[in-house]
Amino acid sequence: MAEFLTDIEIAQKAEMQVINNIADKVGIPDKYVENYGKYKAKIDYRYLQNELKDNEDAKLILVTAINPTPAGEGKTTTTIGLGDALNKLGKKTMIALREPSLGPVFGIKGGAAGGGYSQVVPMEDINLHFTGDFHAIGAANNLLAAMLDNHIHQGNALDIDLKRIVWRRAVDMNDRQLRNIVDGLGAKVDGVPRQDGFDITVASEIMAVFCLSNDIIDLKERLAKMVVAYNRKGEPVTCGDIKAQGAMAALLKDALKPNLVQTLEGTPTFIHGGPFANIAHGCNSVIATKMASKIADYVITEAGFGADLGAEKFIDIKCRQTGLKPKAAVIVATVRALKYNGGVPKAELNNENLAALEKGIPNLLKHVENVTKVYGLPAVVAINAFPTDTKAELDLVEKKCNELGVNVALSEVWAKGSEGGIELAKEVLNLVENNKGEHTYVYDTNLSIKEKIEAICTKVYGADGVDYTPAANKIIKELEKLGFGNLPICMAKNQYSLTDDQTKLGRPTGFRITIRDLTVSAGAGFIVALTGTIMKMPGLPKVPAAEKIDVDVNGKISGLF
Repeated sequence: MAEFLTDIEIAQKAEMQVINNIADKVGIPDKYVENYGKYKAKIDYRYLQNELKDNEDAKLILVTAINPTPAGEGKTTTTIGLGDALNKLGKKTMIALREPSLGPVFGIKGGAAGGGYSQVVPMEDINLHFTGDFHAIGAANNLLAAMLDNHIHQGNALDIDLKRIVWRRAVDMNDRQLRNIVDGLGAKVDGVPRQDGFDITVASEIMAVFCLSNDIIDLKERLAKMVVAYNRKGEPVTCGDIKAQGAMAALLKDALKPNLVQTLEGTPTFIHGGPFANIAHGCNSVIATKMASKIADYVITEAGFGADLGAEKFIDIKCRQTGLKPKAAVIVATVRALKYNGGVPKAELNNENLAALEKGIPNLLKHVENVTKVYGLPAVVAINAFPTDTKAELDLVEKKCNELGVNVALSEVWAKGSEGGIELAKEVLNLVENNKGEHTYVYDTNLSIKEKIEAICTKVYGADGVDYTPAANKIIKELEKLGFGNLPICMAKNQYSLTDDQTKLGRPTGFRITIRDLTVSAGAGFIVALTGTIMKMPGLPKVPAAEKIDVDVNGKISGLF
């Protein structure tokens, strides 16, 4: 019987190259490489400014997916395998990914370093602390919170309304107990008692600012614009008013440098920044993407969750702000996940079920339509292969996608590494070389806030329309009055469904989206619209993944996946 290895066991058996050799492979000068041990390094962002700015841009390929299910889709695994396959075909390729948050690692989703023989390493380091970027972001977030509360304690010269403080504290952990708290209790010297709360670090506006900044100066300017509260006249109070941006940037200066690691096959990979796509914009840092695009000829990047969330934000927020121009998209799906969308319980997904598959395929087809017709990108569907997939099932998926003019490639990168991604890589190369156009945006930012929200909900989700709570209507009027009406929209929506109800799988029709709240992220340059029960501090599940994680006397970690 063949030996079965878990993802972490495969990663731990890998013979990694010293990270300086990986940097040499793509010509990064040693003076810009800052080693964090033998197998990971930060690359000084001044390399981009000083030596790369006149280089031609790489061909950028976006990897997205259907709505996630418990059956798993393998978006990151496919992204890594595609990068390895392109390099195997002789194309100078780099990968740009997000950093994992400790919340999902210890919660329910697990790590985010790929799987099987399509992984980035050192896997344990990447999933646990890495180079400390998220801790720096959390510290900067909480420095601002401390300075804000100190300003109030010291006399409140800005006349901040204690009922309208919008800046919350942050921690990179799923901890529902911290969602809503009261702090400042005790004696007078202990501060001013008030309602407060924590967001998970990846939902902090600083994470978004960090990932959208071009350099340290841009970072400071964006930090200064962040709205932290409102005064008693209803006017915004910013981080700049608190005079915190300089100290915060000092905490973030090293974190701002992209992290260089490698795949199991030695493909250079930037992993940098990590906003969630269901509550933030879901893309890795602009600096990492731009640096990779100036170093390599092809860059593979991914956007979080399905094409209704991360891919939409990649186009409407990241590309709009930066001028990045993707050339093609890969839409990842599995037969198992499509059957789950068709109503098959997880325990029965290994059985052939063409009727359920046909019922679930419309979820994939909606994402295909969004990518090709709404975002204007040529696309290929990558079916992440499982041994239980039957020929009849694979043929059915291919037939339905072909009817929309999109080809399907079977991806076997989990089991075979780069060799299992050659078919997909060749299809991507064909799309890229034949694409003479540019992507399109879902909406014009000059539209009203409601018109932009409605464009996303009707065009991308397939909703009949949008409803607003009285509180949301009030906030919209205020945001437009304050001059924020021309900003893009960042939808905070559950990832499991095209609707704001996560139980509605497949491709629902006849539904409306409800907007219950909005916040302005002035530093990041967008407005967050919250739908349904989405919140910015998740909780742990009944059986957290953390229960299975351990370390032995030699420091070897187990249970991480």
